[in-house]
Formats: sequence, C-alpha cells, structure tokens
Amino acid sequence: MISRLLLVLDDTGLLERLRTFLSRGDVIVESASGAEDLPARIARQMADLVLISRTFLPRSPFDTVRLLCALPDAPSIIILQPKADAEEEAGLLATGCDAVVLQELPVESIMGVVDTVLEKCCERRKGRLRDRPSFATPRLSDFVSASRPMRTFLHVVARVVASDVSLLLLGETGVGKERLARAIHAEGPRSQGPFVAVNCGALPESLLESELFGHAEGAFTGATRARRGWFELAHGGTIFLDEIGEMPLHLQVKLLRVLQEHEIQRVGSEKAITADVRVMAATNRDLEAEVEAGRFRRDLYYRLSVVTLTIPPLRERREDIPELVESYLTYLRARVGRPVTGIAADALEALTRYSWPGNVRELINVIERAMLLCEDEEVSLNDLPSPIRSTVMPIETDLLAQASMPSPDDVPHAWLERPLAEVREDLLRKFEHVYLVGLLRETGGRINETARRAGIRPRSLYDKMKHHGLRKEDFRRPLTR
Repeated sequence: MISRLLLVLDDTGLLERLRTFLSRGDVIVESASGAEDLPARIARQMADLVLISRTFLPRSPFDTVRLLCALPDAPSIIILQPKADAEEEAGLLATGCDAVVLQELPVESIMGVVDTVLEKCCERRKGRLRDRPSFATPRLSDFVSASRPMRTFLHVVARVVASDVSLLLLGETGVGKERLARAIHAEGPRSQGPFVAVNCGALPESLLESELFGHAEGAFTGATRARRGWFELAHGGTIFLDEIGEMPLHLQVKLLRVLQEHEIQRVGSEKAITADVRVMAATNRDLEAEVEAGRFRRDLYYRLSVVTLTIPPLRERREDIPELVESYLTYLRARVGRPVTGIAADALEALTRYSWPGNVRELINVIERAMLLCEDEEVSLNDLPSPIRSTVMPIETDLLAQASMPSPDDVPHAWLERPLAEVREDLLRKFEHVYLVGLLRETGGRINETARRAGIRPRSLYDKMKHHGLRKEDFRRPLTR
C-alpha cells in the first residue's frame, strides 16, 4: 500500500535528510512550513503519518493531538521533542500519539521509529480492506471438481497463479469470477498485499474515475478533501475490476496507462504516483464483439487478456452439484440458524437436473431458501422452488400424449445408448425451447406478458431465452397501418 508522510519540522536539515531517506515507491513524503491549522489541512489533503516538531504545537499540545485523532481518516502521529519531558510524553501517548522522540537522536534512530509506525499504519489499513474468513477468502482447493471441464480449467489456473500477469476472467453471471480472483490472489505472490474489488458497472460514470484513481482537493465541485482511489489502496496487491465491459472509453485510456506505465494520476492532480498492482478483470460480455463494435479499446483488450480464463457454467459440470450442496449446507447452517444436516435423494436429483441459469450464485440462494423453509433436518423436494421441482415431477397434462413420441417398439437406438437422465434432460430442453418459441410468438415478444403466462419472473425468462439463444426482437409483430 502507498503511505503518505507529512513532515512538519523546524529543522530544515533534518527535514531534507528524512525526505531523502524515506521517499520510496510505497512512501510519498510531503512537507509543511508550519503547524497552523494542521488538522484542517490534513483533513483536506490527507496523510497517514504526521511527524511534527513540538515547537510548532501550542503550549498545551493535547488539543491538537485530539483534533488529529478525531479526523475521519486519522493519521498516526510522531512528535519530536527538543528535550525530555516524561510527564508531557506520557500525556501525549495517552491522548493518541504513536510515539514521542527526542529530536537530538541520530537520524537513523528517528527513521527507525518512522518505519515502525508506518508499518503498523499499513497493517491497520490492510485490516480495513481484508475480508471476513470462510467463503469471503477462498482457496483454490475449494474449486476441486469431479467434472472434466472444470478439472481442465483448474489445470490452466494452477499454471498462472504464481505469475504476475494480468488476467481476464470470463463466464456467465454467477459462475464465481470474483471468488476465483480472490483464490488466485490468496495463493499468489501478492497474497500479503490487499485485494480490492471494484464493480465498474455499479458506479455512475461521473464517480468511477474518482473511485478508481482518487482525486485532489478542489478537483471538482464537492471535492473538499483529497481522496485515495482503489488503485492506490491496492498498491502491492491485486485489484479486481468486475464488469470491465461497462467501463467508458475515456477511462479505458487511463486504465491502459496504468497497465503500461504502472502509474496513476489523481483527478485534478498533475503528479503521477507509482502503482504496483496486479490487475484482474472480469465480464460476462463478449469483449471481442465489443471491440469490433468500437465500444472497447482493442489495445486494452490485448493488455488485459494476457491470459483468459473462461469458467464453465454449472450446467456443464453437474457432477459437482452434490458436493457443492453439501458444502453450502455446512456453511449456511450457522448463518440460517436451522439444524438442517442433509438433503433428500429426490431433492438432490432435482438440483442436479436443473439448468441453473444463475449458476453457483443461484444454487447458494436456493439452498439458503430451502434451509429456511425446511421443517425437518433434511431438505425435501417440496422445499425447493417449483421450476426446480418440476425437473423430477411428472407432467400432469396430456402434453406428452399429444407429442409425437415414439412407441416402445420404435425407440431410437441412440436413446438406449445414453443414461435416462441425459435423454430426459435433452427432451425437456427441447420441449422448453419449443414452448418458449410458441409463447413468444403469441405475445409478440412482450417479456412481461410472456413471463406472466409462463408463471415465471421476467428475469428468469431472460435467462432461459439466453440459454436457448432467443431474442425478443425476433418475435415482435410488424406495425400495421
């Protein structure tokens, strides 16, 4: 992480020596000529550590220390005393000073104190960024899989963990792109540094630049104080840019500069800051199509996609569902507060057959809902949502009787060479496709009406249409005059 050190010293020789020896890539050293209005200045310009001569403080310095400690981003404080005063030193430490040092000590000793306090300050800031344990801090071992597509994918992941190259994570919504990024960070060479996640699609364009790169005091209306950006906070660690496809073109230029020059520039500032950050980006968009459409810079795409990792959707690795269900039951038990310890066989079968348009995220939500509704120690089929239950419940209408189903004497030999579950899933998938096409034609592609008649939510309808490659525009009726 990048630390900011403010020197407010009455000894210019000592000031210059400290500036020379303490300035480095992860420490920015600035100075002030006096302590007048120091709390207000720090509130506007920001500092992690203030080293101040006692002569710049009032006769009773405790009020100034209290004001500094009361700031929203309170800095660490070291006071240089011209002479020893045990009583005042004890009072300053009790009020909130991190250290009180005699100014006559060798500069190396003062630097040692500064380095120690800066290290503690850095650890405190890392603690604020650090996530809670368990699911929030995953490991690659959490992704152990029984399915061939996932095992192949994880083999590639294992080869890039120890590198420092940029990664582009692709996959459908809910497959766990951020979770994978956290696992790669946790086992990579930057694991001791911070992990910062930013959703580029959740922030207004007017705020995204300031959030990413920070801003100087007075950079725009309302910027009453300087602010660190996420790149600066991620120094020495990893930044994860989710929904990178939503980033506007003018910010793509600034991001490209970060990747090429390893420098960031705050909004409203002319000074560049070195940023040692590994960048991982994720999207569920087709970035190659976005590049061809002119909505995403080609040079940035190549910079981000040094290695591209495409996470398989859950429907392509159904073998993993039983183990995932078991792990989520264990994890969610304490959170839900219900003694649910297992799942019935027919309920697990339904979960395995379902197409999971929302992927792992949807599976977690379904398990949590089922545990809340469960009246026993085991999740039953009735505890699951109706779209999932229907995958194993018999169709109670005469639809199959009306369909052109073969007789037992004419069953295709290809069916008999496949497991029952695969054949049934294939037929149900074809039935769902035909049903949706017919209903969309009848409604003229009107999503709300189609969802209402299908008995599902519009969001679920969109997911199913995406799964079957259907677009509402293809079903709109031409206007009649």
